[in-house]
Amino acid sequence: MDTELAGLRVLLTDVYMPARKRRSYTREYKVEAAHRVIDSGRTISEVARELGIDPGMLSVRGKDERRRITAAEVHGEEPLGAAERAELQRLRRQVTELEKDNASLKKASAYFAAMQKNQHGSL
Repeated sequence: MDTELAGLRVLLTDVYMPARKRRSYTREYKVEAAHRVIDSGRTISEVARELGIDPGMLSVRGKDERRRITAAEVHGEEPLGAAERAELQRLRRQVTELEKDNASLKKASAYFAAMQKNQHGSL
């Protein structure tokens, strides 16, 4: 009887509880989420619910970001403001796009160079 119940429990678990995929977030997203708590003065629970993320994860990110800000201030550096973080994020995206464009242009250049070489060789 016990083995029947154990088998049924395994069967029900497989049917009704599919494995959840683990979500991953970029570093920028984590920092911005932490700053929503730090800059706004709202609670971790409110911001986590708004973003649909785990409050524990947001708490850890908030602590990490506060430590980073404190360390920067100790060394006499000014931590980035919200506008500067947004600009940095925009520039990083732009660099990524430009790197992709350059890679495409290199491939096209190599293709056309090979085509031109083949045309001259067959004449």
